[in-house]
Amino acid sequence: MRHALALALIPVLAYVTVNAQSGAFPGREWPTATPESQRLVSARLDAIDRDIKAGVYGLTDHLLVIRNGRAVFNRRYPQDYKAISRGRTGPLGCGEGCADPAWQHEFNYLHPNWHPYFNGRPVHTLQSVTKSIAATAIGVALARGEVKTLDQPFLEFFRDRDLSAVDPRLKKATLRDLLTMRSGIEWHESDRPLDDTNTTVQLEKSRDWIAFTLSQPMDAEPGTKWAYNSGGSALMAGVVRAATGRHIDDYARTHLFEPIGITDFHWKKTPTGHPDTEGGLYLAAEDLARLGLLYLHDGVWNGRRVLPAGWVKDATARHAKAVAPGWDYGYQWWIRTAAGEDVWVGRGFGGQLLLVIPSRHIVAVVNAWNVFGTPARGILQPLLDALLMP
Repeated sequence: MRHALALALIPVLAYVTVNAQSGAFPGREWPTATPESQRLVSARLDAIDRDIKAGVYGLTDHLLVIRNGRAVFNRRYPQDYKAISRGRTGPLGCGEGCADPAWQHEFNYLHPNWHPYFNGRPVHTLQSVTKSIAATAIGVALARGEVKTLDQPFLEFFRDRDLSAVDPRLKKATLRDLLTMRSGIEWHESDRPLDDTNTTVQLEKSRDWIAFTLSQPMDAEPGTKWAYNSGGSALMAGVVRAATGRHIDDYARTHLFEPIGITDFHWKKTPTGHPDTEGGLYLAAEDLARLGLLYLHDGVWNGRRVLPAGWVKDATARHAKAVAPGWDYGYQWWIRTAAGEDVWVGRGFGGQLLLVIPSRHIVAVVNAWNVFGTPARGILQPLLDALLMP
């Protein structure tokens, strides 16, 4: 009996040990600590802070670093986006003072009413970091049994649509193919400028994003070719709706956000009423960091399992390798190696970053809005250097 009890306690003790190493879960606020108390070097973070203030990294709005569950660096950098955007026009929209009726909506990326903050609220646009979170909601649906398997053909979630004109090859594409951007759908996003030749620009000008994406031609067999495809990410909204009967914003509120303490967010809607799962979520940096901490704890939040066991390992596996120099790809997560350590990254247009460094128990968030053409150095590598250098 004593031996059996000891064996039964091993998983519990292992969890307690990991939890003790990686720190407590936050309540309404993150507990704070000095960098040195968490074995980081404040001078390195202060150097990044000075460069942000000097404009080296362009229009940076917030830098937050969490280690062992404690905020060791949390700085906001107020920007006057009314002044910055005034008189600006382009394919992404028009800024302060714009009277063009065609741009009076929340997909105007240059106007301070809608970007980078939403209507003056503290929630910041995440752009394509949204993809990582939408995929996480699918993980929740898998845990709850509403999605049965990632090997299910994803078109089965769109049976309410006329699929008669869809390329027969797409009928073999699985939900896993969709999550890893290997559906085989031809898509021109990262290889085109932000103009009408860009498939994602076309997507955002269309009325029905799901229909637009499913109407695109195929250029590969499913599972054989990686292509960055925001249309495929937009399909995740339809998957969750079909699987759960609820739109993903409502579903995530109940089953993902509230369990980890997120109460304030905004999620843009497409013209057909689906939440924009390719780039439409807004969160405060402190709340985005909660999602990073959830991944750091294998999908368990303060003793409650939110994501299925094994989801984090699978979602951050290198399903598609060498998709860009130094980058591999998982379930809407970017993966790279820095200083010999795995780093899981949510990346978004304009400079959004969610970093998870599991071996160091670190989560970091960067919010920025570098969309106005001002030269800016990328902050990712200097930040990784500051967090990982011995």
